[in-house]
Amino acid sequence: MNTPAAAPTCGIVLVLLSLLAVLQTTTAQKNDIDIYSLTVDSKVSSRFAHTVVTSRVVNRADTLQEATFQMELPKKAFITNFSMIIDGVTYPGNIKDKAAAQEQYAEAVARGQSAGLVKATGRKMEQFQVAVSVAPAAKVTFELVYEELLKRHLGLYELLLKVRPQQLVKHLQMDIHIFEPQGIRFLETESSFLTNELASALTISQNETKAHIRFKPTLSQQQKSPEQEDTVVDGNFIVRYDVNRTLSGGSIQIENGYFVHYFAPEGLPTIPKNVIFVIDKSGSMQGRKIQQTREALIKILDDLSPKDQFNLVSFSREATQWMPSLMPASAENVEKARSYASDIQARGGTNINSAMLMAVQLLDEANRKERLPIGSVSLIILLTDGDPTVGETNPKNIQKNVQDAIGGQYNLFCLGFGFDVSYAFLEKLALDNGGLARRIYEDSDSAVQLQDFYQEVANPLLTAVAFKYPSNAVEEVTQDNFQLLFKGSEMVVAGKLQDQSPDVLSANVSGQLLMQNITFQMEARVAEQEKEFRSPKYIFHGFMERLWAYLTIQQLLEQIVSASDAEKQALETRALGLSLNYSFVTPLTSMVVTKPEGQEESEVAEKPVENGRAVFPSHSIGNRRFRIKETTTVAPSLAPIQAPSVILPLPGQSVDQLCVDIKHSQGPMNLLSDPDQGVEVTGQYEVEKAQFSWIEVTFKNLQLQVRASPEHVVVIRNRRSSVYKWKETLFSVMPGLKMTMDKAGLLLLSSPDRVTIGLLFWDGPGQGLRLLLRDTDRFSSHVSGTLGQFYQDVLWVPPAAADDGKQTLRVQGRDHSATRELKLDYQEEAPGTEISCWSVEL
Repeated sequence: MNTPAAAPTCGIVLVLLSLLAVLQTTTAQKNDIDIYSLTVDSKVSSRFAHTVVTSRVVNRADTLQEATFQMELPKKAFITNFSMIIDGVTYPGNIKDKAAAQEQYAEAVARGQSAGLVKATGRKMEQFQVAVSVAPAAKVTFELVYEELLKRHLGLYELLLKVRPQQLVKHLQMDIHIFEPQGIRFLETESSFLTNELASALTISQNETKAHIRFKPTLSQQQKSPEQEDTVVDGNFIVRYDVNRTLSGGSIQIENGYFVHYFAPEGLPTIPKNVIFVIDKSGSMQGRKIQQTREALIKILDDLSPKDQFNLVSFSREATQWMPSLMPASAENVEKARSYASDIQARGGTNINSAMLMAVQLLDEANRKERLPIGSVSLIILLTDGDPTVGETNPKNIQKNVQDAIGGQYNLFCLGFGFDVSYAFLEKLALDNGGLARRIYEDSDSAVQLQDFYQEVANPLLTAVAFKYPSNAVEEVTQDNFQLLFKGSEMVVAGKLQDQSPDVLSANVSGQLLMQNITFQMEARVAEQEKEFRSPKYIFHGFMERLWAYLTIQQLLEQIVSASDAEKQALETRALGLSLNYSFVTPLTSMVVTKPEGQEESEVAEKPVENGRAVFPSHSIGNRRFRIKETTTVAPSLAPIQAPSVILPLPGQSVDQLCVDIKHSQGPMNLLSDPDQGVEVTGQYEVEKAQFSWIEVTFKNLQLQVRASPEHVVVIRNRRSSVYKWKETLFSVMPGLKMTMDKAGLLLLSSPDRVTIGLLFWDGPGQGLRLLLRDTDRFSSHVSGTLGQFYQDVLWVPPAAADDGKQTLRVQGRDHSATRELKLDYQEEAPGTEISCWSVEL
């Protein structure tokens, strides 16, 4: 089989539901199907990921058992090969066009054979499953190969693997090799199952251009406890990284007669925006969705640049504009818009057509009056959760009306909230008008998803970007003209070198920046580039040709969405030809795996289509599963002991801990600030509820912010947000910081030279958000804040009367009464333990 490298595409979220042992009879023991080896080998060569998953199983029962290999793939990954080895015989997967695959599948079933079928029916999610009967003592090897180009999203590439063996595995190993000729600027790992006890199973080695991440736990490390046979290895493993960039912003790389050109210039100013937010406020948005939309919109408005112009259009049965024209994003106007957004209520039908035409008219009117700054970018962002029900309701008519009205002048981005909206309708609407569509999942972090999307388009850097290469040097080049380049993203162009191409490949990239044209020039020496990729053993050789094919197919599939009926046939024919030639399972092909004779039951696995209808139940997102929060009930007592607002360890004092109760609070509080440590902790304390509504930790040197609420934790770095639920284990290592969360929900932020800061959603009496501090001797002499003051010039003053239960605490010249009291220590797992501490009220 030809195995050239898969072409570039967007994002990498590799979700592996490794091997699941599915038992055929109710009497079979749990580990009758024993996975004795599971390996994941991912080679990322110049953003292109080639991943091989191999599972080896044996039937340890004395009866026939069934083993099932099941997996979910990332949105843009293409399966390239699958095989089973049973009793020494290899059963390969054959990739065919859909009609031929269905025919072979039907013939296999008719002969009494079982055939596993993989189909790609959409470009968003993909599921693969094959089951096979295993004789007593027999062994089966499953091997799956898939490929994907990592998309740069808000400044980072991400590789996400989900590993769920569901049993202890004697040989469990993940290897991730990354090779980036530009040099690796930043690298971090994160896992939802790693703990401090498992940390030694993870090794990371890195030099200027290479990185190797290995996870190889022993059997004892995989065990939840010595008494249990259950495994702790169950969840996500993520690698994020970025590369070095030159002022030219580009890198041309060449391997085996093909080239790829990456373009992401640094240091460019942001182009001003004219943005219209079109917000669905129909009845179906009632409740949580409209509340989260209001929350997100308010924060997005705060992020507008003073150079931007904006307006809001809300719609139900009718469309309403906030102001009659575009408004400058001044502090005063933003505050007025925030007030308007906070009052948006959901009721009525869904008139998408009128709302979209109103948004276009606002931009047209500003254009006619010459109020759109020369060189600025005009965007329309539509958020809706349902299909049109009022006014024009025919999707094709709406798409035509909007495209005719926009006329190629503005870019439209469509956000589909939940699964009641036709995603295919929104996707075509966006692609027809130079934008893209995105699904917003219904969950506690929906507001964060909305904000995260806005950050992707918040900072346009260039418009009308064109790549040019010598006509005698290259051929079969992928898309080389782009409407917009946004900060934190990357443009990718690939192609084939001609047989007699020059020794040096040169390229010009032109674009418009504000009111001027700008050109970037770069070149690459063919022989040097070929040599760089030829020797390393840790890369997948021949990958660049597959990268080119992969990128070409992805772009053809995108063009098919917005093509006319007459154009679709030619586009589909070319995409199908490439899919078959390079053995890619795409929306136009399927894979059939024929199994041994006599296995009658067939297995069918398809790629679920992202068409806007329910793909997952409403309580789940992708592979994320939500558990009901467990709470501890404490029997009532006459004087229940409560946890204090904050417990502070005081280094160098005669007492170990100080319990601080906040009795007076107005608005956000500066809890801690230490400029020498580069850390700041703020929070909002609700005195009536005796709990924090939020706590925010900012590491200024790392450009990282951690915001905790009772619902979840949001980590923001370089405008990029990651959301974590309480009590979902986390182990993240990045330059300058380690972030861990255990099953009790304790989030620790630590580094060798900093104070350790802990955040916890406390389930015990007086439940709520809590703050923990460790290693407080590392505070500098410049620490300040409501809590930071207790680490500055603290003095215990002997009481006037001999009373062991009372003392005076003098902090920076101010006296506080301290009383010896019993409190619950929330630093211990709920329901906590009683401690005696000095209690101070603020």
